[in-house]
Amino acid sequence: MSKSLLWTRIDTAGAEHALADDSHGLAAHGTQVAADPIPYTCRYQLLTDPQWASVRVEVEVEGAGWRRSVRLERAVDRWRVTAAEQGDLDAALAAAGHAPAGLPGVEDPDRLADALDVDLGGSPLFNTLPVRRLRLADQAADTSYPLTVVWVLVPSLTVLPAEQVYTGLGPTRFRYASGGFSADIEMDADGFVRHYPGLAQLSTTR
Repeated sequence: MSKSLLWTRIDTAGAEHALADDSHGLAAHGTQVAADPIPYTCRYQLLTDPQWASVRVEVEVEGAGWRRSVRLERAVDRWRVTAAEQGDLDAALAAAGHAPAGLPGVEDPDRLADALDVDLGGSPLFNTLPVRRLRLADQAADTSYPLTVVWVLVPSLTVLPAEQVYTGLGPTRFRYASGGFSADIEMDADGFVRHYPGLAQLSTTR
């Protein structure tokens, strides 16, 4: 892996460390740790094709007394989703005063058919996928791209289709919007997130 990226979370105690090779699309693996809604460790592996469309994502999340995993694979314009769980995440959430998480995975993978990108909750690395796939840094300012993405919630690993909009704001900035939320995000020269307001700050790149 040619790059080592470390983000510090702003929204909660936590961090993300990713090792990535972006020479032919993106191959990466990384680890998130976070304290909210309950302490967990999330490990992932990500592979795109040379055009930066997601091909395979594997995620495992673990906390005290529970573990969940999900595997997503795209082929012939459809997604195959496999999920598993051990222990009881909902019991751990209830003990901390939070609502149940629901089941990992997705009931109907066909709902994901239009998606080319995966968005892993809490991870600034995954914003790079549409930025590079759309060549957003090279587009005219204020050019917007509505997308359907595969959204993987953390820590539940529930998988949903989500509507998002990426708008270029210049060579190193873009606006992310989904539902009623939006944020103007700063990138480095390689299209990796430098500062995501309210979520994460890039601490170091090697």
